[in-house]
Amino acid sequence: MKKFWIVFLALGVLAACHPVLKWQEYVSSTMEIPWQVGVPMPAAGDSARCIEIRPDSVGQTIRGFGVSFSELSAHSLGQLSEADRAAVLDELFVPGQGANLIFNRTPVGANDFSLDWYSYDEVDRDFGMEHFSVSHDEQWLIPLIKEALRRNPEMTIWASPWCPPSWMKYNHHYAMRPAKVNDLPESGRGYEGRDMFIQEEEYLEAYALYFEKYIQAYREHGIDIAMVMPQNEPNSDQNFPSCCWTSAGLARFISHLGPRMERQGVDVWFGTCERPKVALIDSVLTDPVAGKYIKGVGFQWAGRSALPVVRERYPGMGLMMTEQECGNGRNDWSGAIHAWGLMKHYLSNGVGAYDYWNLSLLENGLSRWGWRQNSLVTVDPERHTFRYTIEFYLLKHVSHYVQPGAQLLRLPAGTDALAFRNPDGRIVLVAANPEKQPQDLVVKCGRREQSLSLPACSFNTLVF
Repeated sequence: MKKFWIVFLALGVLAACHPVLKWQEYVSSTMEIPWQVGVPMPAAGDSARCIEIRPDSVGQTIRGFGVSFSELSAHSLGQLSEADRAAVLDELFVPGQGANLIFNRTPVGANDFSLDWYSYDEVDRDFGMEHFSVSHDEQWLIPLIKEALRRNPEMTIWASPWCPPSWMKYNHHYAMRPAKVNDLPESGRGYEGRDMFIQEEEYLEAYALYFEKYIQAYREHGIDIAMVMPQNEPNSDQNFPSCCWTSAGLARFISHLGPRMERQGVDVWFGTCERPKVALIDSVLTDPVAGKYIKGVGFQWAGRSALPVVRERYPGMGLMMTEQECGNGRNDWSGAIHAWGLMKHYLSNGVGAYDYWNLSLLENGLSRWGWRQNSLVTVDPERHTFRYTIEFYLLKHVSHYVQPGAQLLRLPAGTDALAFRNPDGRIVLVAANPEKQPQDLVVKCGRREQSLSLPACSFNTLVF
């Protein structure tokens, strides 16, 4: 693989009326040339658009960027040589080297990108969790997470289930919706707006114990789970592992989960919220028992519409983006532009952490349940080769340069860019040019300015 060295540029020529910004680093990402460092850019023309950075207009603190671990990610990387696999993991997780992903997600049991359905205890009515075991994860998932941790022991890992053990659900099945890809009969179908988890105390308490044993078992493997969310997409009736809950049912469960997680030193966040229904979030956050355990709220998919309202109503609440929308497996430029729009929305509305979804998939990204999705890395299983996708380079444009503890700098509404101030004082500007021709740009910061021209179809990072 090629290595690119950061080139520091000092542009000391003064404009007629404005001192020039000290432009230290420049990176351009295009479809043709994915990652360039230190590329000189011509000055802008008279019709240039303008981005004004205001260093005193400070938003939230950034905890970091991340990705999700899954069995299919581990399995796809297993098709590579040991050297190529190590190179990919270095590029994703070694601090300061590549994407620098430090705030990462893992499933509790099977998710929709597992090899197949499983839980950690499928023995009916085992309320004491006597048969609990994470041994299934020892083949693919745990080794992948441990390899990431070896590259950065300081990363944060959080977890959520897609489905509880099947015997804890009214239909005794992992899915909610019958389809050709599962064996759920129509009589077992579940629906949004109904509790599919059995709402009896012994089941709720057993499931809280299930979480606690998961935390302890992963610690025995050297993996510290820092936070949990009680359910991935609690309003979605899917044909893959899933479980619908009402807000009242979730509040009842969190009242059991909260004390156990508190004893383990693990934070509880509410999520992952995939619907724009603020009332559902309100009812849990304001619950007199469950609400006191919730440290933050995670949003994904249509839940992004609820984010601005929740941010305004709960100013001290932690906020994060839990799953970037996962595309169609094409990993093309249009998908990257959509991802850029999502990134701007979530970060401009207060999230402190941003998680991409699939780490790595085989070409075309087909899941066990028939859904094609995008990924940061794609693997050709016949040639045993890999490539980084355009969405990887987009994520790297931000995550490589924005340090943990950075603060978002608010830009004027409609600005096609994101800006941050790092703890070391440097300002990071990420600007897009989605057009098929170069786009002139002037960057202003106080009395200083920099004139440049963005390449066609590019994401660009400037560090001042």
